[in-house]
Amino acid sequence: MEASTTLSRIGLAGLAVMGQNLALNIGEKGFPISVYNRTTSKVDETIERAKREGDLPLTGHYTPRDFVLSIQRPRSVIILVKAGSPVDQTISALTQFMEPGDTIIDGGNEWYENTERRIHEVSEKGLLYLGMGVSGGEEGARFGPSLMPGGSYEAYKNVEDIVKKVAAQVEDGPCVTFIGEGGAGNFVKMVHNGIEYGDMQLISEAYDVLKVVGGLSNEELCEVFTEWNNGELESFLVEITADIFRVKDEITGEGELVDKILDKTGMKGTGKWTVQQAAELSVAAPTIAASLDGRYLSGLKDERENAAKVLWEAGMREGEEVEAIRSKVDKKRLIDDVRQALYVSKICSYAQGMNLLRAKSLEKNWDLNLGELARIWKGGCIIRAVFLDRIKKAYQRNPGLPNLIVDPEFAREMVQRQAAWRRVVGLAVQAGISTPGMCASLGYFDTYRRKSLPANLVQAQRDYFGAHTYERIDRSGAFHTEWAKLARQSKAGVGSLN
Repeated sequence: MEASTTLSRIGLAGLAVMGQNLALNIGEKGFPISVYNRTTSKVDETIERAKREGDLPLTGHYTPRDFVLSIQRPRSVIILVKAGSPVDQTISALTQFMEPGDTIIDGGNEWYENTERRIHEVSEKGLLYLGMGVSGGEEGARFGPSLMPGGSYEAYKNVEDIVKKVAAQVEDGPCVTFIGEGGAGNFVKMVHNGIEYGDMQLISEAYDVLKVVGGLSNEELCEVFTEWNNGELESFLVEITADIFRVKDEITGEGELVDKILDKTGMKGTGKWTVQQAAELSVAAPTIAASLDGRYLSGLKDERENAAKVLWEAGMREGEEVEAIRSKVDKKRLIDDVRQALYVSKICSYAQGMNLLRAKSLEKNWDLNLGELARIWKGGCIIRAVFLDRIKKAYQRNPGLPNLIVDPEFAREMVQRQAAWRRVVGLAVQAGISTPGMCASLGYFDTYRRKSLPANLVQAQRDYFGAHTYERIDRSGAFHTEWAKLARQSKAGVGSLN
């Protein structure tokens, strides 16, 4: 419908794919919605879709004023435009027609500090603000995403009835909760994306080992991932991976499309932000960092092709050494080993993300509920997986759990699967196949469970060249040693004995 005398329950500005789909989802749930876009053709297109998909209660508007005034008070307006200055421009265009008590909801992948700045700016006009992470891609937006709203609790209460209906539904409720104050919603969505980076990298490594060392065809890979999706690895990403191996290349009519795709990965910044925040908060996130490095290296396609000519032994082609290894591999055992290695590597990636969330929550006094976050990620979002229910229960059993991998259930599984994990990583190293994510997860596991690390030597080196001091294991306090002087005396002493 193009016009209506009845005021809408909510508004949405920004009608690219995500915005359109979320608007239709809201309308389909029975909430009259107004939509607006600077490009008027997008408004027309959304109106047509609303008619086609069930004559949904959606009205299109062509000016910021008409759009804002078409919404009942207190108004709530969702903005779904590109992060950064486009959000500020949209806020500026809309707020001149908004009144105290109205709410702006930014649904983009925004840097959390921008959200905190905007909360302060709009509050001077009496407006409320939410930064709301939206996960699930275009299908999630249309049929039920995972929603992560943070900022004003009053603003959340104004739209709680809407977001609870619009979000994905799982057995223990809708996949939405009030995350916390300030930029908490955006930060949680950022870490969700960081975990997603790790997940995708680990799955691609499992694929690489099975394809190169195991010699599996795309048809066999499809069967393997389909089977895995019926067990402990059941998840959105494993499910779509199985689908990918089914798709034929329609352009050439030969083989599967996956083999024709350039091995060069794109990114939008949330993975980088996650790794930067981990470094700033002194939280180890090696699996997520390895996935980011993997994307950077994938971008060096020309350099890698040149390196392949000079970094193999004379006369040897890439992959030749694999043939000898492949002939000795038990394919059935390899598939099972890779399944186990992927599972425990994923647990490490989720553990790193959860630790980062806890550290930021303490810094900002957000009081994040890690078990509740695991619950709202069970449906709608990209990292949805069956084992998120077990992560939720782990934090319910022990809200102060220092690390997911020491939860009794997960700890037992990791110990049981470590032999398979080491076999996969060892085989990959032998074959010259890079598995940075699995190696990073295994390194994280091995480092975290050791009572003693070689960090004592690092501390000695730091004290030697920088007088940074060190602690001792047998007494309290900070100590400094004149290492060079004592080493010279020791050398002289050894010389005199000779």
